[in-house]
Amino acid sequence: MSELVIDGRKVPLKILRSARAGRISLRIDQQDGSVVLILPPHLSSRHGLDFARSKADWLATRLAALPTSLPFENGMELPMLGLSYRLRHDPSARRGVWASDGEIHVSGQKEHFARRLSDWLKRQASDEITARALPMAERTGKPLGTVRVKDTRSRWGSCNSRGDLAFSWRLIFAPANVLTYVVAHEVAHLSEMNHSAAFWRLVDSLVSDAETSRAWLKRHGAQLHRYGRS
Repeated sequence: MSELVIDGRKVPLKILRSARAGRISLRIDQQDGSVVLILPPHLSSRHGLDFARSKADWLATRLAALPTSLPFENGMELPMLGLSYRLRHDPSARRGVWASDGEIHVSGQKEHFARRLSDWLKRQASDEITARALPMAERTGKPLGTVRVKDTRSRWGSCNSRGDLAFSWRLIFAPANVLTYVVAHEVAHLSEMNHSAAFWRLVDSLVSDAETSRAWLKRHGAQLHRYGRS
């Protein structure tokens, strides 16, 4: 991995090549704050580095706008599907992780607190997403493959030609209607592997407030990546 010096500090630089890229592009990885440089096959890494350095001011502005990391800690407030929960560490309990009366309890030793909570949240996200995807797929009449959750960096969801769906588990921090919209978006791709007018009509038939949810993600989506980051 290379590095860039931006505002006097070293920032990791990931160089990716894409046969589909028609031109050079830059973006910020929301997960780790690194710069991602995407190059078409015909451009050299040296050319890409020169381009990235020429955009130092632009990159500095984007890096400054990244959301502040919020590590999982005892007593903090955590959003989940539009509700707010307070995290409680119960070291003597033997129930793993559970939610009750506006609190999420995490048992076990302190050093395992963040991992146990993350694992539990991922299971919650998987359950919530699957519970929505199955009936939506039935409504479209298209077979649904596997449904997985991942810590995706640039997309909230994806659908492949086999009908497999993948989602960012961080959608669990969004309001319930936003998570439902993303599920509808990917289920619609089972029928329409594009973003045509027919695709958007299908999305609108699966969820009632697609436009509102899209706007919420555009405005607040980056904030979902800050939870659990040290």
